[in-house]
Amino acid sequence: MTERLAHLKIQRGGFGEAPAYDDFEVPYRDGMSVLDALIWIRTNKDSSLAIRYSCTNANTCKECMVRVDEKTVYACTKRLGTTPVTVGPLTNKRLLRDLVTDIVPPREKLSLLLGEPSSEE
Repeated sequence: MTERLAHLKIQRGGFGEAPAYDDFEVPYRDGMSVLDALIWIRTNKDSSLAIRYSCTNANTCKECMVRVDEKTVYACTKRLGTTPVTVGPLTNKRLLRDLVTDIVPPREKLSLLLGEPSSEE
């Protein structure tokens, strides 16, 4: 039996760099998420791939937001198929590297820099 594969084209690069794309093939299984594929790539093919995630289930942490085929999604809930997909970082946030963007709200960053207590304290 032939192994089924998922095909991902992933945007690479960092802040201030021109984006480049790398193509990956991932062993596909039914129900697989985009995050499953990204973790597989980082574990088995390219440990330098920068991704952000925390919970791996049902978008409770909101850290794995990326763009898949030009739509903003949670990588942990976006189901993967066997048709090729393009994965990139959020376009409305500052790019740090690969799929990682600066997601900390501006007010929180300012408070951290100034040493002020957050509004939650």
